[in-house]
Amino acid sequence: MLKTYITNRYQQLVENQSNFYTSTGIHVFFQEPLENQDIDVEKVVDKLESSLPSHLLTELEMIIVGWFDEFEERNINAYYEGGTLYISNIQNTAADMYDDLIHEVAHSIEEPHGYFLYGDKKIEQEFLRKRKYLHDILWKMGFKVPQSVFMDPEYNEEFDMFLYEKVGYQKLSRILTGVFISPYAATSLREYFATAFTDFYMHPDEHSFLQKISPALYDKLISLHNPEKLDNQ
Repeated sequence: MLKTYITNRYQQLVENQSNFYTSTGIHVFFQEPLENQDIDVEKVVDKLESSLPSHLLTELEMIIVGWFDEFEERNINAYYEGGTLYISNIQNTAADMYDDLIHEVAHSIEEPHGYFLYGDKKIEQEFLRKRKYLHDILWKMGFKVPQSVFMDPEYNEEFDMFLYEKVGYQKLSRILTGVFISPYAATSLREYFATAFTDFYMHPDEHSFLQKISPALYDKLISLHNPEKLDNQ
């Protein structure tokens, strides 16, 4: 009985969700059906296309909804690779899915706009100043990790796990209020950019806080948003 119920339920989910193309040509493919049937994926993707400037979506060719080994291996629920955005079929709300999509779009534009973003080192310098502050605070709290670890802007899984498991994001949230937009932004330079990019488009009318705590990064986001400014860089 249970096996039959599960089979029928899965078939119902599949039937309720069909692959589609967006008006701009993005192919949305369901490898696994979205578990939360209250989420209208077409509306979420349409919101993404209408909220972000078209020149920031040119790298995105396909969105695949499903469950992938990388999600468990890296403790994530979305990632971008080679023109394709992979996103978990387990989503709490449409807003959560929208958040994940924007975050991965941020990573998609790092290759074509990487020199503009990171070439002058302004974002990196801003990021490392915050990392230095974080090191000093945690050192006083008894987390005796060498400063050199904090001054590496690249992603380091061991450092990520140190922040997530040893320190804890709840404690980090208190420590980093007014410094990073979120605890995850402290994990690497790329995530510093991607979390700010996400906040920029998730809250388009509330930029004052982001501008205050990350002025160099905010200036880059303004230029990215406006193609005429981007062309003049």
